[in-house]
Amino acid sequence: MKKSILLCSILVFVNCQGQTKKTEKEQFPVQKTESEWKSELSEMEYYVLRKAGTERAFSSEFNNNHKDGMYVCAACGTPLFKSENKFDSGSGWPSFDREIKGNVAFSVDYNLGYARTEEHCANCGGHLGHVFNDGPSKTTGKRHCINGVALDFIPNN
Repeated sequence: MKKSILLCSILVFVNCQGQTKKTEKEQFPVQKTESEWKSELSEMEYYVLRKAGTERAFSSEFNNNHKDGMYVCAACGTPLFKSENKFDSGSGWPSFDREIKGNVAFSVDYNLGYARTEEHCANCGGHLGHVFNDGPSKTTGKRHCINGVALDFIPNN
């Protein structure tokens, strides 16, 4: 009996570990070497966008940005989110209730031991953050919780 439980535990662990990063196998239109990314991005941008890191909560200049405009990928400039879809979630990270369709890719990550929907730039594969189902119920019900360092902001004229 103990051997069966041990075997099942090992199989579950191995299965989850094998699904940690689906995007490593995916091909995105923008392909660069690690050294190219390191030379083009700041240390924090590289950590978040290329290594799926997370910036410290409440550290992004975009948390309190209420200007009209577009949020684009800091690595490749792809438009990702519109300011009209931004809301204050209180989470400490810029939050949006929807993405620009086709410009954000999704995968499942098990890095914390359970499934979460991870978001990536669909053009370069850069890690953006995660999407949760606790957003505004009056709109989409989604909360795209995004690392501000993964974004650049282009104000409307």
